[in-house]
Amino acid sequence: MRYTFLFLCAFVLLACNRPSRVEQYKADKHRSDSIHLVEQTTSLAYYQSQLESLMPQADSLLPYFKYEKNEKYQDHGYYVVNGKQGLRVKVRDDGKEPILLYRDGKRIEKTDDPIYERAEHLRIVISDIKECEKRIARTSLEVQKYEKRLQKQ
Repeated sequence: MRYTFLFLCAFVLLACNRPSRVEQYKADKHRSDSIHLVEQTTSLAYYQSQLESLMPQADSLLPYFKYEKNEKYQDHGYYVVNGKQGLRVKVRDDGKEPILLYRDGKRIEKTDDPIYERAEHLRIVISDIKECEKRIARTSLEVQKYEKRLQKQ
């Protein structure tokens, strides 16, 4: 009987010192949210630094192009440059579509003109900038979500 009583007392003492499952779950959830917050904050800083490195490239290329957009008919504008021998190069302002090339008003597939290389570089930079902006927006929302969760806990 004594051993049963001692065993029961020891069990009760041990059970009182251990956190409940609910408390353990809350602590695990807090730890997980803290880790996610750090990861998202790090990702956000990376995307912002990537965007900052792309902006000077775009700024150095844009003076060679003129922006054209007909508000009535077009959802997207184009960066346009006129080259030698009737060449016209158009880059869509979101960088998604391939470059449009025209020679004397007729569409052509490709050219060896250096303007084409500059336009391709602009298209890639614009596309990368748009992707960074999307990732920054998405990651900022994730950071806010985890900050709110941690404030509630």
